[in-house]
Amino acid sequence: MAQPIKVGIVGYGFSTQCFHLPFILPNPDFELHAFLQRAAPPSEDGDKKPRWGHCTVDFPDAKHHRTPETFFADDAIELVIILTHSHEEFVERALLAGKHVVVEKPFVNTSAEADRLIALAKEKGVILTVFQNRRFDSDFRTLDFLINKGALGTVLEADIHFDFPSPGWISGWTKKEYSPGQGMSFGLGTHTIDQALHLFGPPASVTGFFRSNRGIDSDVDDTFTIILQYAGDQRNLLVTIKTAIVTHMKDQLRFFARGTKGTYLKFGTDPQEARAIAAPGQPATDPSFGLEDESIWGTLSTTSPFDEAHQVLDPASGLYVGRFPSLPGWYRGYYENVAAAVRGEAEVFVRPETARDGLRVIELARQSHAEGRTVSWA
Repeated sequence: MAQPIKVGIVGYGFSTQCFHLPFILPNPDFELHAFLQRAAPPSEDGDKKPRWGHCTVDFPDAKHHRTPETFFADDAIELVIILTHSHEEFVERALLAGKHVVVEKPFVNTSAEADRLIALAKEKGVILTVFQNRRFDSDFRTLDFLINKGALGTVLEADIHFDFPSPGWISGWTKKEYSPGQGMSFGLGTHTIDQALHLFGPPASVTGFFRSNRGIDSDVDDTFTIILQYAGDQRNLLVTIKTAIVTHMKDQLRFFARGTKGTYLKFGTDPQEARAIAAPGQPATDPSFGLEDESIWGTLSTTSPFDEAHQVLDPASGLYVGRFPSLPGWYRGYYENVAAAVRGEAEVFVRPETARDGLRVIELARQSHAEGRTVSWA
C-alpha cells in the first residue's frame, strides 16, 4: 500500500473542524502532518484556548507552525489545504513551494486572480482544486443522476436554490459599497453557481439582480437572482440560481428541473453539514451520515417508469409519479478524488477552471445588475 499523503492545513477554525476534518480523518490515504495556526499552544498562553480549539491539543502528533515561512518550508507537506478567510497569498505560496493545493470556496475574489493561479499551478505541475463539497450533497447527486440517466429527457429549465432564512453570520455586513469577494453571491452562491456549471457548462449570457433585504441600504447583496441563458444545442435551456434570506418555509426549495420527459422537485437540505457541526472535528464514519430522511425525498414525474418501486402511474396525467429516493450525500468523495488525483490515478473532479468560471458568472451578473441589461459571456 502506498504511503499516506502528508497534509498541511492552513487555519484551525470553524471550516477546518466542520467541513474538512470529518471527511479527511476517515481516509487512510491522508496523514495529518502539520497545521498553520498563529495562536500559541494553551500551555504557552496562560491556558487560553482559541474558540475552535488548538491543533496541539487535538492533534499532538502533528507539527504546529505559527508562521507561513516555516509552514511552507516544510518539505514533508505534499498537499496544502487552505481554510482561511483570504486565499490568494497562501495559494500562491503553496504553489511556489511545489505543493498540491485544496482551497476553500470562494476560490479568490476575481477571475483574473484565478487565471493567474491556474497558470502557476500548471507551470509547477501540481494539482489545484477548490472545495466544492456541495457537488456531493444528497439532493444534487440525485438530480445529477436523474439527468444523466435521461429521466428528465432534455432539460429545458432548472431552478437552483440555496435559501437561508435570517442567517446570523450576516449581522456584521454593515458596508454599503460593494467590492469583489463580498456578499451572498460569494458565499452560498459559489455552491449553486458551481452546481449549474457542473450540470450545464458556461452559459451564453448572464443576467443578475442583487438586493439587500437585511434591513440596511447596501450594495453588498444578501439576496440575489442570477439567470443563465444558453446557446447552440442548449438554446432552449434557462437556468435560474437564487438565494433569499426572507423565506418562511419549513423545508426550503432546493431544485426544480423540468425537461422533455419529466420533472424533479426537491425540498429540504442534505444532512451532512448539520451533522458535522453537531460533532466538530469528529470523523464522519457513521453509515447514515449522508442519508436524508424519506420525508424530504424529491418528487419525480416522468413519462416512463424510471423507478417502479417508488413510482406509480397517475391516470389523470398519464405520468409515473413518486418520491424518488435521494442518493446518500458523500462529502468524503471529494477527498477520495483528491487523493486519487495526487497519486495520478484520476483526473481532479473539481477543476479550478470551473471555479474561475463561477467567479466570472458573478462578475457578469454584477455588470448586468449595474447596467440593467443581459451581458454576453464572451
